[in-house]
Amino acid sequence: MYTPVENKVISNLIDKLFTASKWNIGYVWQTPESLISNKGLRSGISWLKEDRADYSADPFAIKIDNDVYIYYEELNFWEGKGKIRVIKNLDFKNKETVSGILPEGIHLSYPYIFKEASDFYCIPETSEALEVSLYHLKPESSIQLQKKRILLEGAAYVDSSLIFYKDKYWLFTSISQKKNELYIFYADTLDGGFTGHALNPISVESKESRGAGNLFIVDGELYRPSQNSNHRYGGSIMINKITQLTENAFSQKAEFELSPEAPYNMGLHTISFVNDRIFLDGKRKVYSAFMPLKKMVRRIRS
Repeated sequence: MYTPVENKVISNLIDKLFTASKWNIGYVWQTPESLISNKGLRSGISWLKEDRADYSADPFAIKIDNDVYIYYEELNFWEGKGKIRVIKNLDFKNKETVSGILPEGIHLSYPYIFKEASDFYCIPETSEALEVSLYHLKPESSIQLQKKRILLEGAAYVDSSLIFYKDKYWLFTSISQKKNELYIFYADTLDGGFTGHALNPISVESKESRGAGNLFIVDGELYRPSQNSNHRYGGSIMINKITQLTENAFSQKAEFELSPEAPYNMGLHTISFVNDRIFLDGKRKVYSAFMPLKKMVRRIRS
């Protein structure tokens, strides 16, 4: 017989060796307005049939004609580096690899997509390249990105998110490993240079730092999702209301938290909006006898 302490040690060791995170994408029929008024997600998340990949997360959805396209990060433990994929109409069977992101061979994630006039643009996370770049989604192809320009460089920026608000483009970002800092940049046009906010780096709580999906506006107010990893990586999402935003001033207030739900009750860290649906990701725990080998291979490749 083992003591309770010994049982816990053994259980933690088994988890560490034989478990990993499995991320999937889902959606709920709800508008941003409803999200704010309800201070939370409606029940009844519809989850996609899981892909074989270990990690399908960071979903950003857009609608082209009558079709919904979801751009997301795919990560396999054997490979160790994320790729940007896209699926059409909620089915992983037709997934394709997004091309055109430079430099090649780096880890990719968080394909932040937004619409400007009739064009779609993407700001994928390319922190290994020490830059934040703007890409144009070619209208004739849903899988081809064309690099337009570098917006920021010189640091490992992560989860960069952009929105046009009060006559300016505002770019919110973080730097890897700096959990209590937020960086804001602004520009009058997408073609213009981005200027750093007067308060950079802005000191914030760790749960209000790193971006967690689409910035969005409800009743003229700007809201910013952020990752809450205080208990575990990608544990939940905070919805923050931007209460002050100028070139020289900034403040935000955490309004409410979005917590994960079963069966993906281990994490939730990205949301996006298209029409009357909110897309999100979810994490659950999976067991595998091959997990120690997979983790060792990933560690070596990293």
